[in-house]
Amino acid sequence: MTVGRPELCVGGIAVNDGRLLMVRRANEPGGGRWSLPGGRVESGESIVAAVVRELREETGLEVVCGPLRGWVERADLEYHFVILDFDVTVLEERDPTPGSDASEADWVLFSEVKKRDLVEGLETFLLDHGVFEL
Repeated sequence: MTVGRPELCVGGIAVNDGRLLMVRRANEPGGGRWSLPGGRVESGESIVAAVVRELREETGLEVVCGPLRGWVERADLEYHFVILDFDVTVLEERDPTPGSDASEADWVLFSEVKKRDLVEGLETFLLDHGVFEL
């Protein structure tokens, strides 16, 4: 089986009071594991608009997209994603509500992040890009 063209995806890095906004993925790839909220950029959609939309869809929170923090590439026999992860500012102080592609959404203490069942490579990404130190 060959994978089609790479798909452009975005993610949001929201930090508040020593906590990271995370979602448990409801679907594959990575179903059941914890990740940053995000998803695919739709045809004709700007990257910034995709970040704002995906965070709203997966957490119910309104955000402002900030600068690019880093990117990762994830490929398998069934998919090839290029994921751009942006710092985001959450506009409201409340708990997230899981939506479309998330079975759970939560503010996770930095000290608890590595105890979660994380999607492949997330812990390394967070450390390498200075999101926090474990």
